[in-house]
Order: sequence, then C-alpha cells, then structure tokens
Amino acid sequence: MFSGEGTVFGPFRLDGANECLWEGSRSIPLRPKAYAVLRLLIEHQGRLVTKQRILDTVWPGTFVSDAVLKDSIRQLREALNDDAGSPTYIATAHRRGYRFIGKITNLASPSDFPAKVAPPLAIPANRSATASEPGRSPALGRAVELARLRSCLEAALAGKRQVVFVTGEAGIGKTTLVRALLDQVTPPSGLLIGHGQCLEHYGSSEAYMPVLDAFARLGQAADGSRIVDMLRRHAPSWLAQIPSLVPEKERAVFHTQVLGATRERMLREMSEAIEALASEIPFILVIEDLHWSDYSTLDLISYMARRQDPARLMIVGTYRPVEVILGNHPLKGAKRELQAHGLCQELALEYLDEEAVTEYLNLRFPGNHFSGRLARTIHQRTEGNPLFMVNAVEYLVCEKIIVGQPGNWILEKDPSRIELGVPENLRALIEKQIERLTPDERTVLEGASVVGMECSSVAIAAGLGQTPDWVERHCEELARRHRFLSPAWLVELPDRTITPRHRFQHILYLEVPYSLVPAMRRSQIHQRIAEKGVAVYGDKVSEIAAELAMHFEQSRDWPRALQYLTQAAENATQRSAHYEAANLASRALEVLPALPETQNHVQQEIRLRMILGVSLMAIKGFAAAEVDEVYKRARELCFAQGPSPQLFYVLWSAGLFSVFSGELRSALEIAEQLLQLANRLEDGALIMEAHRAVGLTLLEFGKCSESMQHLGEAIALYEKHRNHPYRVFIGHDCKVVSECFMARALWAQGQSDQAVERVGQALALATDLSHPQTLVVAQHFAAQIHLLRGEPQLALEHARKLVTISDEYGLQLWSAFGNIDLGGAEAQLGSMAEGIERMQRGLEAYKATGAKLWRPHFLGMLAKALFRAERVDEAAAAIGEALSLAEQTGEGYAKAELLRIKGIAEVQAFE
Repeated sequence: MFSGEGTVFGPFRLDGANECLWEGSRSIPLRPKAYAVLRLLIEHQGRLVTKQRILDTVWPGTFVSDAVLKDSIRQLREALNDDAGSPTYIATAHRRGYRFIGKITNLASPSDFPAKVAPPLAIPANRSATASEPGRSPALGRAVELARLRSCLEAALAGKRQVVFVTGEAGIGKTTLVRALLDQVTPPSGLLIGHGQCLEHYGSSEAYMPVLDAFARLGQAADGSRIVDMLRRHAPSWLAQIPSLVPEKERAVFHTQVLGATRERMLREMSEAIEALASEIPFILVIEDLHWSDYSTLDLISYMARRQDPARLMIVGTYRPVEVILGNHPLKGAKRELQAHGLCQELALEYLDEEAVTEYLNLRFPGNHFSGRLARTIHQRTEGNPLFMVNAVEYLVCEKIIVGQPGNWILEKDPSRIELGVPENLRALIEKQIERLTPDERTVLEGASVVGMECSSVAIAAGLGQTPDWVERHCEELARRHRFLSPAWLVELPDRTITPRHRFQHILYLEVPYSLVPAMRRSQIHQRIAEKGVAVYGDKVSEIAAELAMHFEQSRDWPRALQYLTQAAENATQRSAHYEAANLASRALEVLPALPETQNHVQQEIRLRMILGVSLMAIKGFAAAEVDEVYKRARELCFAQGPSPQLFYVLWSAGLFSVFSGELRSALEIAEQLLQLANRLEDGALIMEAHRAVGLTLLEFGKCSESMQHLGEAIALYEKHRNHPYRVFIGHDCKVVSECFMARALWAQGQSDQAVERVGQALALATDLSHPQTLVVAQHFAAQIHLLRGEPQLALEHARKLVTISDEYGLQLWSAFGNIDLGGAEAQLGSMAEGIERMQRGLEAYKATGAKLWRPHFLGMLAKALFRAERVDEAAAAIGEALSLAEQTGEGYAKAELLRIKGIAEVQAFE
C-alpha cells in the first residue's frame, strides 16, 4: 500500500523517501510522530486502526495518554484542512480508533513528482497573490507589514540578526503573513527554514519543545545529515533529546552526556549551533503560538537576541496578546525587555479593510460581477478578520449563495438578505475564552451583549438590575485583560448623565455570549434596557428608534415594537438607507397581525407599505414585481379610505411602475388622475408632483412641447413647496428630475447647449441636496447628454460617479444605467470591445429588473457601437429589437433616432 517514492491523495503527497508531506510544491510541516501516525493510517487505508495499535507502533515502549494521540490527529487535520465532523481523509471511530478514507494513488517513480526549480536566492519586492485554493487566504491587505518583514530579512541576510514578533488575535493572519514572506524567498535551498509549533496542553511543561521540534524536522529532511553533524559537534545535549536523529548504538553515549546539563550549557550550545549553521546558509527560525511556549524557549530567544556577533539569522515568533495577558505569561516581560534595548521588533496585525475583502473576492472568484455591496456586507460582518472573512465566504459557497464557475460567478441572493452565522470552530474558540471569566465578568458580558455592539454602563446596569459603578468596574476588566470590549470613552446622555461606553471588539464576541443567555432572562433584560432608553432620551427618543425597536421586539412588547420600527424605517428612508428601511418596514408589517385591527391599524399598514415601496423601488427598480405586490394591498386600503395624500402616493407609485414596465398609455391615465386628485385636495405640493408625472410621461410618447409645459409648471411651484411632507415617499427631488427631463426634451428639439445648461443646474442642486437617490438621476442624465453631444470624457466622469453611488447604496437599477453609460463612453473613446461588453452587461442587469422604458434608446446606443466595431449582424439585431420594443410600448422619444441609425446601416450595407 505505501510507496517509498510517494503516495498521493487529493492535493497532497506523502513523500516516503524524505518523510515529509507536500501540497503541490509547498512543504507542510509535521512533527515526526504526527507524520508516523499519518503513514500508519495510510498503510491501512479504509481499515480501522485502533488507538492501541497506533500507540504501540508510533510510541513503542513508552507510556503516553490518549491526549497525545488526539493532538497528533488534530495537527494532521489542520495540515490537511480536514473537518472532523465531515472528514475527507481521517474518520474517527468513537472510542476505538481512526480510519483513513481518502482515495490514494501511488507514484511509481521520482519522475512522477512535480519538477523542482532552483533559481538563485531572491526576495522580490512584490509577488501577485492568488486565492485559487478555497480554504486558504493570501496575505491580502498586508503590503506594509510584508515590506517590514522583508526589510528585516534583508538585514538578517546582511549579518544583522533579527528577532520579530508577529502579533494579533486568532485568525488575524499571522501565519499567512509569515508564509507569504517565506514564499517570496526562492528557492528553499538558498535558505534554511526551521519551523516549530507551541502546543496549548504541552508547551509550557516541556522545555525547548518547539525548537527541538524544528530541528527534528530539519534533521529528517533530505539533506538533514548536515544538521545532525552540526548538532553533534556544537550541541550534543540537544541532539540527545532528539532520539529520531541519533543512531540507536549512539543513544546511550549521548544520554550520558546530557545528564546534568545546565541551563547555561543548553543555551550556549544551541546558540553556537545555530550561528554555525547561519555562517554556512542564512537561517530563519519560525516559532508559532508563543503564548503557549515553555519558559526555556523564551530564554533561548532572549539569549540569541542579546548575542553581539554577526549572524545571518532571523527568529520570527507569532502569538496572541490576549492569551499572554490572560495567562500572565512571561513572554510579555521578555518582549518588553528586548524592545527596551532595541533587540526585537513587534509587528501587530490589525483587521483588513474593505478593499482587501474586495481583492480576496476577485482572486477567489475571478471574472465575477459582484456588486461592491457584497464586499461591504462581508467586511461589516467580519470586521476584516481574515479567518472570519474566509469562513464567511466559504459559507456563501456551501449554501449556494455564490454559484457558478470561473469567469461567471454570480450572487444568488441580495447582499442585504445574507445572514452569516458563527462558524462552529470560531464559536468554540470564543466560548473557551468566556469560560475563563469570573462569574461576575460573564454576567456583565451577557448584559453588554444584550445592549448591543456599543454599550454604555448605564444601559448594562439597567438590564442587569445592578449599579453603574459595579458594571463599570467589570467592563474595564473585560477591556483591559480579556479584549472582549474596547477601552471606554465618555458620553453624555440626553438626560445629562455622563457614562462610559464600550464597543465589542468584534461582532462575534457579542453574538456568542448573547446566544448563551437563557431566552426568558434575555427577554427581561431587553425590556429593562428599552424602558431605560425611553426614559433617558425623552423627546429625542427618535434618535434611537432602531435600537428601541429591536429591544421591544425581543421582549415581545408588540405595540411599542411597531411604534419604533415605523419611526426607524422613516429615519432610514430619509438617509437613503433603503436596504435598512425595507428590512425595518418588513419587520413592522410582520408585527402588525399581533395587534387588534383598528382604524389606526389600517393607517399604519398604509404608511409601512409606502415606506417599503419607495425602498424597494430604489433597490430593485421601478418595475420590479416585488414593488407591484407591495402596492396592490396599499391601493386596496387607500381606495377604501377615499381621497387622501396616501392615495396620491400609491397612485404615483403605480404610475411609475406602469412607465418603467412599458405600459405608457396606462401611465398617462394615472398621471392625469394624479393631477385631478391633487387639484381636488387643493394641495400645492401634490399639484407640483402631478405636473412632473404628466410631463415625464408625455415626453416618453415624444410629445416634447406638451411635456415641457407641465415640467415648467412643476419647476415654477418648486420654491414654495420644495420641503413638502411627502417628499420622503416620492423618492426624488422634483426640480432635479424635472430639469433632467427638460434637458432631454431640449435635446430632442435640437437645443443642445440649453440641454447642457439644464442638466448642469440639476446636477448642482442634486449635489447641494446630498440625496443619493436624486444624485444618481442627475449623473445619469448628464452622462447621456454628453454622450449624445459626442463628449465621452465628460460622460465617463459622470458615469463613474453614478456607478460608485449606486454600488454604495445598493441601487441596482441605477447601477445598470451606470454601466450602460460607462460602456457607451468607453466605446466612443476607442475601447470598443470593453465598452460593448459593459453596455451588454448593463442592459442584461436592467432587463432583470423587469423594466422596458428607455431600453430602445439604450439598444440604439449599443447598435451604433456594434456598427463602428463592424459587427453588422449584431447591430442589425439590436436595432430590430429596439424598434419592435418601441412599437410595443408606444415609446416615441427614441424612435426617430432608431430609424436614423437603421437607415445609415441600410445605406452602408447597400454600398
């Protein structure tokens, strides 16, 4: 079964000749005993190997506990990226043993191995990262840190010994960063790399364990005889502690030599051995998880750092600061002492930024068309922790939310609707940290988790029924020693109370303790926190409406939950936070059935459907099926109530749906009904909006002069009614939109300069308003006017701004428009293929919203580009589709231009 040349399973190769494990061209470090366990399991592939059989074979004549075997299995699973719950390679037979279940292929000869390349030793300034392997994350967003490590290595190569501590919390990417450095050094034969691992359960009790581990691996490698000879000459007391490197006949002699070896002798011997090695070949010693190290290993690091002789040596140690603080580990003092004398450097890793998350997604899913909102969602959820980020992305793949294949990756669910749970391995890690807290600290942490991501001592105290002083004391401990919370800052509450406020260091540090609170107790805490918030904020309570809504929901106080959900949804709409507004309005609609049906109940439902509708239109587009569904029920309720501003709004929304669905005749009827209703209500603001509706609908029929009359009426009424109370439901600023459509009408009448002037006024006002939903309208029409005028560079600038704003706020419809505009500008600037491809992608995204309005015009843009690219058949097809669609919808505005393009094409074909 086992081949001495090599055994392949999955992407791994067990190299029997050299007793090591490879993944492609990457060597995976394994302790000798772990390697022996893996080899034994592979030799009995498919069959159960009992625990006793493994212990007798791998540890003959030695008493070891099951924990030692379990640790070797753990290391193997980490190396193989194997999940114990759903294994690919090593399956556990409960209480009996283990079974290797992977598919095995034996390599017949060394010629079957991948070729090894050995270029000169070099440290490139940069190397492109890849993320082709799903379970691994490249060192993204670490350019500065990687440059610092490279600088240290260059100093070491010049003979100035270096000690570097890479620090950060679990999953921050310490190991990935170190590997990225080592990957940049080519080839391995030009540099000696030792790798040691400290273990949680054994590290502190076994002296020098990670260093012995590193030299055992080096000595067992293909050219390990040099290492053994060096240890034999310079460090015999060390060699005696690595029996696997000593021939059996010599072990007794070495055992005698090591008896009575002092600490000073051990330190001196290893220092001399390492420096002798480094004089022949530069040496990097990597020791991971120093927070679990034995004290002797720290002594050796300090001793090596203090020696004055030149040495081509670099020691890299990784550790988690929180573990050092919790365990009162001597590493803290040792590092501080070395830093004080300038003998070491610390490289503290922080969370990744959103740009790094985007880069990871692009590397992991090459050719994807994800919106920027996906990266933003993942970053917000993981806060840039690399391990959490990779786990989150893998969850999306496993749940088939991200699907496809290279070059065609798509997202099957809206980013705002993605819910990412806490991966089990991360949950276990956090639960273990919580177990170390005192009972009082756990209580405060639970209370803080119920308050939310940011938590004041006053709120925690209210929830727990404790005094703020007692809470503050324990919060400080959680921040100072345990790192669950950030250091406090002082805030003044509306009732003039000054209180410390903390923030959870990561959202998972909130969610795990929250899940551990019993449901009934959690509900009570929520209720007390909410009532305290209402009392403290008084008439400013709307400022924390979303927070109060959550607390009252969780305490099942439905009347107040509905009250604050509605207020929070309105707040979100006013900020153009439409995803949040839609979520809040949907939650409120779910609460409504829990309350008795009253007249007020009906009014609340109408209001909530109006909020939900405007947000869905902003996100999905005006012709989305979800929008129509929301307003069907709203129309029923409003018609039953009689003439009202609410009826105006739902009719307005129905008109928008009809316009963008290509039902222009129906849209014009609704627009005229709006004008009649507004006049009947004698409401100037609604009359203004009704004129706008009639004007833009007439323009789509190609009736430019009549359209401009109504648009002019709307603009004339604007100054008096610009801040009308319904603007939050209308969604766009009336004057900005009217000026934009006025510009379109002027262009159609041949008044190009006046069109530019009008759209410029619209842009200036939209920019001044800082209202994203209005600004995208102005940017789109500005891009269109400049494209029509043959000014692609100006169009490009507006289109880029449009895409940026749309992606930031998740406005799918306007993102599609932006890509069409951007593609049109690129094509006019000479990037024909790229521009056409982008326009086609934008048209597909627009079509997916269910909209038909303006598609004839956009297809005409595409056809012109296709003709210029000499793709005549495709251009003719685009023109044919555009004319057919215009005939179907009655859209007359674009028809003349489409016929002109068709005529030119027919003439060219005839010639």
